[in-house]
Amino acid sequence: PAPHSRTPVLSYSLKIEPAQHFLNWQQDAFGNWLARVVFPETIREFSVTVDCVADMAVYNPFDFFIEDYAEHVPFTYLPELRHDLEPYLHAEPAGPLLARLIGQVPRTKQRTVDFLVALNQLLQQRIAYTIRLEPGVQTPEQTLKKGSGSCRDSGWLLVQLLRHLGYAARFVSGYLIQLAPDVKSLDGPSGTSVDFTDLHAWCEVYLPGAGWIGLDPTSGLFAGEGHIPLCATPEPTTAAPVSGSFSYVKAEHDPDVKVAFSHDMTVTRIAETPRITKPYTEAQWSAIDALGEAVDARLKAQDMRLTMGGEPTFISIDDFESPEWNTGAVGEHKQKLCAELLLKLRDRFAPNGLLTHGQGKWYPGESLPRWSYNLYWRTDGVPLLRAPMVGSATPNVARAGELARSIAQRLEVDPANVVAAYEDPAHYLKRELQLPDNVTPQDSRLKDPEERARLATVFTRGLNTPRGFVLPVQRWQARAWMSERWRFRGGVCLLIPGDSPVGFRLPLEALPWLPASQKPSFIPYDPFAPRTPLGKPDGRRQPLLQATPSQAETLRRKLREQRLSAEREQPEPSRRGSYLEGGNVRTALAVEAREGFLYVFIPPTEQLEDYLDLVAAIEDAAFELDVPVRIEGYPPPNDPRLNVIKVTPDPGVIEVNIHPTASWPALRDSVVDLYEDARQTRLTTEKFLIDGRSAGTGG
Repeated sequence: PAPHSRTPVLSYSLKIEPAQHFLNWQQDAFGNWLARVVFPETIREFSVTVDCVADMAVYNPFDFFIEDYAEHVPFTYLPELRHDLEPYLHAEPAGPLLARLIGQVPRTKQRTVDFLVALNQLLQQRIAYTIRLEPGVQTPEQTLKKGSGSCRDSGWLLVQLLRHLGYAARFVSGYLIQLAPDVKSLDGPSGTSVDFTDLHAWCEVYLPGAGWIGLDPTSGLFAGEGHIPLCATPEPTTAAPVSGSFSYVKAEHDPDVKVAFSHDMTVTRIAETPRITKPYTEAQWSAIDALGEAVDARLKAQDMRLTMGGEPTFISIDDFESPEWNTGAVGEHKQKLCAELLLKLRDRFAPNGLLTHGQGKWYPGESLPRWSYNLYWRTDGVPLLRAPMVGSATPNVARAGELARSIAQRLEVDPANVVAAYEDPAHYLKRELQLPDNVTPQDSRLKDPEERARLATVFTRGLNTPRGFVLPVQRWQARAWMSERWRFRGGVCLLIPGDSPVGFRLPLEALPWLPASQKPSFIPYDPFAPRTPLGKPDGRRQPLLQATPSQAETLRRKLREQRLSAEREQPEPSRRGSYLEGGNVRTALAVEAREGFLYVFIPPTEQLEDYLDLVAAIEDAAFELDVPVRIEGYPPPNDPRLNVIKVTPDPGVIEVNIHPTASWPALRDSVVDLYEDARQTRLTTEKFLIDGRSAGTGG
């Protein structure tokens, strides 16, 4: 194998038969290893047997650095380097077809790697691969005219094309080893279904700083661990695997010499190194399965009740370079992929589960907590939602107020208690006065991107437009919901400045003062207390969803006809009728229009039943108004009757917290299903280190 082979060759042997011969190893003019063989006696057979052991560990073919002046094309080699590369810059005269192809290649400035990828794929798409047993290499004109050729034909065409573009290129002959993939490809064919090897030819281009980089126009890919070069030369004629001359003695009975030629190559896996895509063999997996079953049996016999979850991490299949997949916790594409993954997990684990969009971890130095996507579902199999809340009506401020009042009706609290919440004008007007006089709040030119976006959003919306609506509500003695009309000194609910949802920015300190004895306390439910089975959603919370079609239409018409009087015409709330009013409510449900949805902020609840009661009311109200709704705010209380999967961002990865399982088969199936759904979302657990080695993402 050639000295520059990136695939480690652990051993190599060359056996020549008959044994009576002289063999000398040497290097040709281009540094390739060459075995010169001389047979002193007449022979009837000439046999060459090569045995090669190679480490087929995956490496990143893009793991190289390029000199600054060659980062983009077009570039020109430095004079002293160009002198050294003269044999590889000599281009044969271009025929009309090659000249036309050269003219079609873009000459605009672009990244060198992107240029080479596109050029390599261009030939792969234009030249159909065919097995050609005739000797020699087609000219570029012949290959372009036929639109087909063998690997040596397309390789030589790419060499000539690169030289005409001004880049040094050479012809490479060697072995191609293709192993059956551990997992099927998501893009196009998965490749061979069995391991095989054969002689192959490709092209190498010289990039300053990186050296010779292999391009395989037959596949349209950069050369990888399966490409083992034997020799690299300026011309194909000097790269033949076997060349030489012979003389023969005519036999009296058969004066013409006859040659019978045969060629055979095989590949065998000697050892399977554990890797990300195949950590265990099938036999090892079977042994692990058997051990898991045995451990389950022993735990059950001793009445030991254990659960186990997991926190695997993933990165993008398509992007290994962006900060969000290396060091950054959040990024442009990470949130989108998390959402896609969670939808696939919902379809698999909980088709009628509840998706929430909340806040997750908050680390020092970060201005806001990171986002968190969560999937909840009941362990008893009863649906949490009757249908996803994906209405067709356009979400806006007015519909946010309608949704808040509709939820109040279902919770049997006074809809008049819904108050509009505004951004604090004093804060933002002061901030506006501090801006230079030649900028606007919409284009403030501030260095802090978050502050810049915040000012633009607030002033674009307008300080006199509500940011959202707030419904004070809390559970009363676990029997009913209680509300009150919040009063503020200025008569308006002014939010604490910031970027968080409305529910996290409520001005609770501005509410009427209460003695400590009257402040509501929040006491989480004892996690070890026995739980009764969860019931079905209260029919009072879902008058539409739990009604017959005719009943639902009648009720929907009545709700449409119902109108609330203007706020200035409404009397002060009082304790009358069926509404339960209190004077010390300090938690609230909030609704705001944001990012194409109506976000409903759920306040903290002490018991799971209370949380699900709120969700049932929200679902029915969203169904009535036909609006798209997302749930955010506080999560439901920890409860064994509820499963949860969380998808969150971490530095360089996406982290998935899978739900606890109580048996080995359940854990195994959950993990296997998660990894498959992640792969279908174009997420992987394999990454490449700075030196090109493959490694896992951890977790």
